[in-house]
Amino acid sequence: MRLGILGGTFNPPHIGHLVCAQEACAQLGLERVALMPAGVPPHKQVEDDPGGEARFDLCRLAIDDDPRLEVSQLELERPGRSYTVDTLSTWHERSPGDELTFIVGGDMARSLPSWREPEAVLRLATLAVAERAGAAREQVRAALRPLGAAAEERVRFFEMPRIDVSSSLVRARVAAGRPIRYLVPDAVAAAIAERGLYA
Repeated sequence: MRLGILGGTFNPPHIGHLVCAQEACAQLGLERVALMPAGVPPHKQVEDDPGGEARFDLCRLAIDDDPRLEVSQLELERPGRSYTVDTLSTWHERSPGDELTFIVGGDMARSLPSWREPEAVLRLATLAVAERAGAAREQVRAALRPLGAAAEERVRFFEMPRIDVSSSLVRARVAAGRPIRYLVPDAVAAAIAERGLYA
């Protein structure tokens, strides 16, 4: 299966995540995209974290019945920090027939050389970079040049509409008692309200 993996804390998932997954699926010819909530991200703290199970459940509610999308618990099941190279290796062990595409934004793509075993990441998956207005393709290519030919051959770009919604914005609005409808799927907004998350 041609499968995309969209990682993140998803704290909470919002429309930007879903549009990114949809555009990657449509433009790169993927059969499905798996949202993969991080267990313990190596590079940042999860702010106001309601816990991995809650974030997984919000992702499940977010994708609703979209047949193109699924949610994976792979990183939540594994103890310790969630390194991409370990995630991709584990996925290949479990589903050796899948052709993997790891979906990232431009900022994340530029930081790839600092990741654990970046060359192995590019061997295990194609890197799909979401291009927004202002995120120059050439800057990404320049940042990845130290990784050699693999960076040329294993990196693809797709267009992403600019959507200025972030999980931190959603959390701040909830904490301030402001509405979040239309920023997150209705089922996610309802679950946040019912469970008193981020208040």
